[in-house]
Amino acid sequence: MIKTVWCVTFYVSDLKRAAKFYEETLGLEKKYEYSSYVGFECGGVEIGLIPKLTEGQKVSPLSPSVEFLADDVEKVYNKLKNKGVKFIKELHDEPWGGRQATFTDPDGNILEIAQISWEKYFSVSAKGAKKKS
Repeated sequence: MIKTVWCVTFYVSDLKRAAKFYEETLGLEKKYEYSSYVGFECGGVEIGLIPKLTEGQKVSPLSPSVEFLADDVEKVYNKLKNKGVKFIKELHDEPWGGRQATFTDPDGNILEIAQISWEKYFSVSAKGAKKKS
């Protein structure tokens, strides 16, 4: 059903400061950087940083989220729905090549299931990769 953890995402108050910490202090390799997301390689699991939303916008999650990869995300989504899982974001396509849905565990921790179109993912990632000088 679920293959592996793909990504752990943290919601941060200052994206540039947090990215600097993960890259320079922790020594993680930056995979790509956008104005709304920075991704780091960490032993095959991506560490993602997303800015917390500002006042007046929809409430952002207060806890990290864990994203699981699946070979057939639609099948996993349907199995979980049949088991009574309530999704907070239904199955949808993302512009970076993912097809994903978001739900919570009984304690409200945010979990996601995803299937990735690797060709599209690598194409979009290459555009967002920060060039090293």
